[in-house]
Amino acid sequence: MKKKYYIFFKSILFLILLILPVKADEKFKLGKELFLIKANCASCHTLADADSEEQIGPNLDMLKPNMMRVLNAVTMGIGVMPAYEGQLSYEEIEAVSYYVSKSTKK
Repeated sequence: MKKKYYIFFKSILFLILLILPVKADEKFKLGKELFLIKANCASCHTLADADSEEQIGPNLDMLKPNMMRVLNAVTMGIGVMPAYEGQLSYEEIEAVSYYVSKSTKK
């Protein structure tokens, strides 16, 4: 009897997961858009998820920075990279930082 309930429960769970739409990660999508267009990070950095292969700045796929590292670099600038504080909102800086950190951990 317990086995029937287990199979029934497992089947229902499978159907729920199959039927429910997958919620898109809006912060990731915004971050990618910023990386490619508004902040134009792709003009200097290599990042496979963004199909960018530039060599001016560090290769982000190899560096695999965590979100705080990216947040600090984008906010205050580093080396020849300009600071984006004042050019991007805090939410935009957070989104692009989230995008870079998540896309390099794949």
